[in-house]
Amino acid sequence: MAEQKFEQISQPRLLLRRLHGVMAGDGSAQVRLDKLVREIAQNMVAEVCSIYLTRAGGVLELFATEGLKEEAVHLTRLQIGEGLVGLVAERGSPLNLTEAPKHPRFVFRPETGEEIYHSFLGVPILRTGRVVGVLVVQNVSSREYKPEEVEALQTISMVLAELVGSGGVVDKNELSEDASASGSPITLDGVKLSDGVAEGVAVFHQPQIVVTRTVADSVEEESIKLDDALTTMQKHLEEMLSHPDLAHGGEHREVLETYRMFAYDRGWQRKMREAVQQGLTAEAAVDRVQQENRVRMAKIRDPYLRERINDFEELTSRLIRIIQGNTGDEHETLTKDSILITRSVGPAELMDYDRTFLKGIVMEEGSSTAHVVIIARAMGIAVLGRVAGALQHTQSGDRVIIDTGSEHAYIRPGDDIVETYRTTIKLRTRRLEEYAAERNLDAITRDGNRITLLMNAGLLVDLPSLDSTGAEGIGLFRTEFQFMVAPALPRVSEQERIYRAALDAAGDRQVVFRTLDIGGDKQVPFLPRDENEENPAMGWRAIRIALDRPALLRFQLRAMLYAASGRPLHVMFPMIAEIAELKRVKKILAKEIERLNQFNRIPPTEIKVGCMLEVPSLSWQLNLLMEEVDFLSIGTNDLMQFFFACDRGNPRLGDRYDLLAPPVLSFLHNIIVTCDHAGVPVTLCGEMGGRPLEALALVGLGMKRLSISPTAVGPVKRMIRSTNLERLHAFMMMRMRSAQHSIRDSLIDFARDHNIKL
Repeated sequence: MAEQKFEQISQPRLLLRRLHGVMAGDGSAQVRLDKLVREIAQNMVAEVCSIYLTRAGGVLELFATEGLKEEAVHLTRLQIGEGLVGLVAERGSPLNLTEAPKHPRFVFRPETGEEIYHSFLGVPILRTGRVVGVLVVQNVSSREYKPEEVEALQTISMVLAELVGSGGVVDKNELSEDASASGSPITLDGVKLSDGVAEGVAVFHQPQIVVTRTVADSVEEESIKLDDALTTMQKHLEEMLSHPDLAHGGEHREVLETYRMFAYDRGWQRKMREAVQQGLTAEAAVDRVQQENRVRMAKIRDPYLRERINDFEELTSRLIRIIQGNTGDEHETLTKDSILITRSVGPAELMDYDRTFLKGIVMEEGSSTAHVVIIARAMGIAVLGRVAGALQHTQSGDRVIIDTGSEHAYIRPGDDIVETYRTTIKLRTRRLEEYAAERNLDAITRDGNRITLLMNAGLLVDLPSLDSTGAEGIGLFRTEFQFMVAPALPRVSEQERIYRAALDAAGDRQVVFRTLDIGGDKQVPFLPRDENEENPAMGWRAIRIALDRPALLRFQLRAMLYAASGRPLHVMFPMIAEIAELKRVKKILAKEIERLNQFNRIPPTEIKVGCMLEVPSLSWQLNLLMEEVDFLSIGTNDLMQFFFACDRGNPRLGDRYDLLAPPVLSFLHNIIVTCDHAGVPVTLCGEMGGRPLEALALVGLGMKRLSISPTAVGPVKRMIRSTNLERLHAFMMMRMRSAQHSIRDSLIDFARDHNIKL
């Protein structure tokens, strides 16, 4: 029997053609489904073959079977995640078991009679990234199905996916729950990836790509189609990279070069060619490999690597369009304010849109580390990610409003919501214009105290904000961004170019470069992450990596020294936990300065060294720290989660602790006072300083320097100019010693009573 089985499944092309004949044949939907399971069972030499399809509400229903009891058809139903079939649907990947009844997720359904079958092989039926069903084969004997059998069943499931999706066997409306059919308003939840509020008409990134041909008539012809399409796509990418706008490099070019690397990936191409050899058409082979990639990569814990599936998504879409003969510009030309609706979008494709009309993006996938999100932030486009059902519940032309603050997308919103948000958007636009008009005003309190407002940056496209916001310099330049989008460690010359551009844009204004803060949630492709690291935020990251990989730090410091030739250089080190660590990195810097002199390079006119205070332990060495640094920066993003032992990414703890809690204020006040007495400038550069109310508290504690996002400069400056610092300081000193959970409410009352503009 084993020899017979291998002989039959080694010829999947013949099976695909037979199945295609069944699908195109006469008879009712049920008759054709019954024929399909018999054909598959015979080919796989299996006692059982069953097809489960998803119904509305996440229910898997047995639609056809060969081997199980006939009365179970349309009677047996399982929730997603229930039983072995539900487990396959939940994971979106094959399940191969030699003793199915012993599996902890096995569910006994007496109406099926499947308890006598030991072996179980189930594969998901995937269509456009969703599980639309599960295909199962079973045998009485206890054995593990071979890889070629799993491969064959996956190929078959793709043919079934085409059938199910097209409504060729079962009415599509019977299998899905489409809230958009009624045209009623719906609110979808997501995750803020790029800040903003936006309104526009729904525009789909691309018309839904449908694989119209699954079974190949000629494997040779399909192989040629695939190779020709790959060549065409690669040529197009080379043309994009040669565009004059990218001639001087920058973030966009680095992203596209990484993107090109994926397009030439040999493993990806080999899998597609193998799928063609099994009897699929070129377009079906591309789609099938992408379905498998999507499911596999979505399970990877590393957020950077998991999000690289978005790059493959764009490549897949382009490749299928080329195969289908759609080589022109598939993007809809935007003529009005629009919200892009998409599962994912590649960085190259985003750059094709007219940013005058593109106001926001709603993505079913995505994360803050995705290339496209990095670019969207730089372009000032609001992005709401991980919006489940966005494609399903939206129709082209629908009115859409996204609010990343509340993390909602409103599809076909009612007049009341539209009016509210239109007012909000108008006020937001008017305020931005007012802030721009005030950019040359100094941040001075009513009683004459000057506060220095700097901005945070990390991309070259952030630099024009120095002039548009009136920021007095860059208090935090995050150097890790260029590393996150590069496939390999950037060369010294590449790093020097970025740092030099930042210094050129700043002119006489200060730029503080922070050395690499990678690790944790900021992964780089050339430095593999330890998947066993249980708490990456408190693990091997930032300066800890730099000390273990000193060449990484040396090259970066060398690039900074080269870029700052003949002008001041401010460099600071992140995640310092003790003075000893700071002394070690200062020695590395000293060696690079010595090397600079040996090679007769023009040094910076002065070099100021600082560090980030992000680890609470360093606060117990403040007096010693003052002797080692020229300046200090407080990074509240990490500091506060360590302070409260509270994961800032855990939604259950999001509202548990408050940055305006008295212990926080007392802690920060002690740092400020110590720095003032030592004559060491201290800057707060976390998100806390970018919110007017929190910034009000910081100023009241004595903080004289804030480095914040460009969009926060205007609101914080307006707050400062409406504040009397003497009264505020007295209030803060009194409230700081309170036993309350937070002084937030009382600070709001104080601001209202004293006409402070928040």
